[in-house]
Amino acid sequence: MTEEQTAAAGERTRTTGAPRMRRPKTTRVPRPPRGALPPRPPRRIPTPKPPLEPLSPVRMLVRGALLMVALVALVFVLDVAILSQVQHAAAQTQLSATLRAQLAEGTLPVSEGDTDGVLLPSGAPVALLQIPDIGLREVIVEGTDASSLTQGPGHRRDTVLPGQAGVSVVMGRAAAFGGPFSRLEQIPPGAKFTVTTGQGEQTFRVLGIRYAGDPLPPALTSGSSRLVLIGARGPAFVPAGVVYLDADLVGDAQERGTRQTTWSSLSPADLPLATDTSTLWALVFSLQFLIVIAAAGVWTLRRIGGAKVWIVFVPLAVLGGLWTAGQLVLLLPNLL
Repeated sequence: MTEEQTAAAGERTRTTGAPRMRRPKTTRVPRPPRGALPPRPPRRIPTPKPPLEPLSPVRMLVRGALLMVALVALVFVLDVAILSQVQHAAAQTQLSATLRAQLAEGTLPVSEGDTDGVLLPSGAPVALLQIPDIGLREVIVEGTDASSLTQGPGHRRDTVLPGQAGVSVVMGRAAAFGGPFSRLEQIPPGAKFTVTTGQGEQTFRVLGIRYAGDPLPPALTSGSSRLVLIGARGPAFVPAGVVYLDADLVGDAQERGTRQTTWSSLSPADLPLATDTSTLWALVFSLQFLIVIAAAGVWTLRRIGGAKVWIVFVPLAVLGGLWTAGQLVLLLPNLL
């Protein structure tokens, strides 16, 4: 075998006998859909926030006091706008039942005292007022201070009862606690309405509406009876003055009842748009109650944690807020 044959045989051995090396398969990276942009890298490397320092007892107490102020303000608004309407409806239901029972027994007072001669307390029912033109049906209570007018229209103590000889004055709220006299200005002259007292049903005819500074109606003749309804004028919850509705009795007047209260002895809290400051002591106690709750909440929070403090002290704070709001309402004008 020649050298050329030997070389050719070796070349065939190298090309056919040796196994071929295969390239490893590569994983294909999926391409983003068309129109989608790759996420941008963050401009700054995010750094962990430092832990907050615990509040000092003084700061916690200040925060608790601010929360109490906000709670009282919220409850006050809810009390005047919503809860007062519910309270008025419940009071009228109870007063109506008492009035019907006393009419049936013939014991409804016709003077400033009851059948035993005891001075009537503020809030006692004395008459039923019905004005069809504005859809009004309200029990009239004795007294015109802010607390009495939360139940319904109030009869001023120094005047006779409606239907008795003389001038009778009844005052009512215009917005809060049912707002029974909110539509007083809509009653036209000549309209008739009734007032039921212990002396029977009395019918009145409206003379007209007047405001402060307007001329007074003609003076009453002997043995006549006139009823003056007093409310507030202006936007709701923002009284801008007083409105008067004068109405004369149709028919004969009833006998006057005994009156111990006179104009000179009438309390200033019974006048139109007056405020009642006789219960300021209760407001002071309610504020002290809220302060104690705030201090106790701060002291407890540092020892047992926030969840248990909320469970225990939130109901107490709401109760204190309702108490305080109720006392603040009495400082508002009585015709509000």
